[in-house]
Amino acid sequence: MEKRFKKIIKTEEGRSRTVRYGQKGASIRPGTPKGDSYCARSENISGDWKSDPNSPNNLSRKKWGCVGDKSQRSRAK
Repeated sequence: MEKRFKKIIKTEEGRSRTVRYGQKGASIRPGTPKGDSYCARSENISGDWKSDPNSPNNLSRKKWGCVGDKSQRSRAK
């Protein structure tokens, strides 16, 4: 399964696993109506993804800048 992003995670046993997430070819623009729509949809996904910081849904929501059901543009420091 081809995805746009991947993150390599070390487990407690010392092994590494790869988490792939994000739609290939999709553009991510936080703070837009498209971003708000994604955040609202992904907030209602069932399962225990909120407790796992390395779940594909959590990683995608982080890229989109989701806060609740709204997408926030990141501020430059």
